[in-house]
Amino acid sequence: MPGNHPGFPRFAPDVSPTRTLIRSADVGEHYFAEQPQAQSRPGSVDLVLPDLHLRLATDRGMFSPDRIDLGTRVLLETVPPPPAGGDLLDLGCGYGPIALTMASRSPQAIVWGVDVNERALGCGRRNAQAAGLDNVRFCLSDQMPADPRFAAIWSNPPIRIGKQALHDLLTAWLPRLAPGGRAHLVVQKNLGSDSLQRWLGAQGWPAERIASRAGYRVLAVDPKDAP
Repeated sequence: MPGNHPGFPRFAPDVSPTRTLIRSADVGEHYFAEQPQAQSRPGSVDLVLPDLHLRLATDRGMFSPDRIDLGTRVLLETVPPPPAGGDLLDLGCGYGPIALTMASRSPQAIVWGVDVNERALGCGRRNAQAAGLDNVRFCLSDQMPADPRFAAIWSNPPIRIGKQALHDLLTAWLPRLAPGGRAHLVVQKNLGSDSLQRWLGAQGWPAERIASRAGYRVLAVDPKDAP
């Protein structure tokens, strides 16, 4: 990401990774704003999976407030089960469908839902409470503790922030994979999933496509120097 996008964190050698935001002038407010200006209009969507049924609170000014995004659904229906314990991350969590699924499937793990949109995070917290899931933590990027290393990262990443912005976002968070951990990313084919897979490999993160459905690819990404 260029250094001017209202949203996601970037690690820099001399700056705390949780204090730096990346901004992009070519993207409007959309769901990347910390404080959306769109007037609140609460709603709800149903997340229905073979092992889970949740009604999730949503609102205007966040990603896909009227339905579960198809890419998110493809990810949740194709990824292998998350690790049973450790710290797990939903990067760009929105109102929480991915984080809450991880928390439900791995009740002994701690799941972190990280985003820059405070309205979405508020919905995520309410959704966790309504679902009785007390092992998930929703927080702003700059509130994320520096210590956790993630046994898994799941993400429907914000592709429309631009290629460089996306690269910077992943460069910030993929190094926090624990040894033996794995990231799963869902990316639309016509928005660059194949080129992203090549870029990840060129940066030293082995990446393979594990699923392809409805125009989406699910990429599995291993830590650098993985055996």
